[in-house]
This record gives sequence, C-alpha cells and structure tokens, in this order.
Amino acid sequence: MQTVHTVAELRQQLATWRAAGECIAFAPTMGNLHAGHIDLIHAGLTQASRVVASVFVNPLQFGPKEDFGRYPRTLPDDAAKLEAAGCDLLFAPSVEAMYPHALPLTTQVQVSQVSEGLEGAFRPGHFEGVATVVNVLFNLVRPDVALFGEKDWQQLAVITRMVRDLHLPIEVVGVPTRRESSGLAMSSRNQYLGDAERTTAAVIYATLMTIAHELQQGSRDFRGLEQAGMQALQAHGFEPQYVAIRSPDLQSPANENNSLVVLAAALLGKTRLIDNLRVAL
Repeated sequence: MQTVHTVAELRQQLATWRAAGECIAFAPTMGNLHAGHIDLIHAGLTQASRVVASVFVNPLQFGPKEDFGRYPRTLPDDAAKLEAAGCDLLFAPSVEAMYPHALPLTTQVQVSQVSEGLEGAFRPGHFEGVATVVNVLFNLVRPDVALFGEKDWQQLAVITRMVRDLHLPIEVVGVPTRRESSGLAMSSRNQYLGDAERTTAAVIYATLMTIAHELQQGSRDFRGLEQAGMQALQAHGFEPQYVAIRSPDLQSPANENNSLVVLAAALLGKTRLIDNLRVAL
C-alpha cells in the first residue's frame, strides 16, 4: 500500500490507474479505525480493482464545543490496518493540503431537508462540513464507487442526495453497521467509555430492537414508541437527544411504509453515541 499526503501525489497515482482502465473505490474516514472501517475496504474490494482510503480529521464538521482537538489521531496504526485489509492507496492530507486557501471557506456545500433535524438539529453546521469535505475528496479522488457506513444513516442520506443532485458519476454504497458482541455499534468514540459505561451503552441497541419488534408486530403508534424509547434510555442513565422513526430517506413514517429506520442519539457521561436500525415490515 502506498501512502500519500499531497494532492499532487494522489493525482499522480490515480492517473496511472485510470489510464489502465481500472475501477476505483473510495472509503473516506477520519481515522482511528476499527473493524467497521475495515468492512468498507473489504466491500470496496468486491466493487473495484483499486481501493483508496482517506484519513482526515475534518475541522469543518466539528462544532466549537465538540471534540476536534481530542479526536484520536492514530495514523501509523490506521495505515497498518488498511494495508492488512488490502487497501491500495492511503491519502492522509494535512488541513493545509485540503484547504490551501485557509479557513473559513467561502464555498461550502449545503444539502437541505435531508440534513435537517436529528443530527442536524443537535450539531448545527455539521452536515455542511461533511458535504463540503466529501465533495472536495470526490473531486480529488474521482472514484467510481464510494463506501460509507450505515451507522451514520443521516450522513449516508446526505451524501447520497448530494451525489444525485449534483449529477456526480459515483455509486454510493452503504455498508452495514459492525457491532460488538453486546450489540453496541462500533465507533471511534467508544474508547471514551469506561468499562461500566461500555456495558450500559449496549442499551441503545436493545432499545432500537424493542421498537423494531413493536413495529413488526403491527404497532404504528410512532410517537408513542419514540417516547417509550426516550424513557428507556433515561432509565438507564442516558441523556437522550432523540429517538426517531423515519422512512429510509428520513421522511416522516407512514402506515404504508414497508421499511423504516429507527434512529437514536444519546449522551452517556461525556460521550455522545448514535445508532440506528433498519426495520423490514
């Protein structure tokens, strides 16, 4: 695996592969990789002849009171994991390489509607930062296929809509959430949890499963199920921010939907956790 840090190096390698007619898959990450990230690489290997990953902690998607400064930077370990997984190229740029004309940017990408509510309500500006950095990366890498984890369901929806609306020639692929044995969704922020908190954190998934069961049993009291989910999390010491039932494209649920998504976000101590569960009806 080759590791590059500059746009010029990235473009030089990609030009060689394109000239050979090779299909390129791309997995953008913020590093501190776990098995869920490696699933993106494995999925990419089934979709393309070359897989590119990026590791970049993007300042644009962190709010002023969020954890940009302490977000784990583990590039040597990340590179070793990517190479072992079969990744062909790692792009690990500096902030200056990504944003050479300094911050704040005068050009940003906003994906309205789908970015509103849920994460958008609790993290103002977050999805503008996500859409902007992904658009920059897409312009640099120009992949045929882009892979994103389904754990960040709203992010996946934002990127999918951006690609559709801007006519980008990229296939966006969602990769299922990798979970710990307890059901806890794998996340780089899980390492902030203490041992007892890690055990408690699995209650989020259990709560989503309970709501999914009720939906599959025929309940359509969406608001009542959401409130019950919030209460269940509070009872276990969480500070829940939302429990929401939506259609897969994040519209309000309807009785005729044959598929729904249950989403949740909650603070456990100082750690913010999100999760979701797709429900076939």
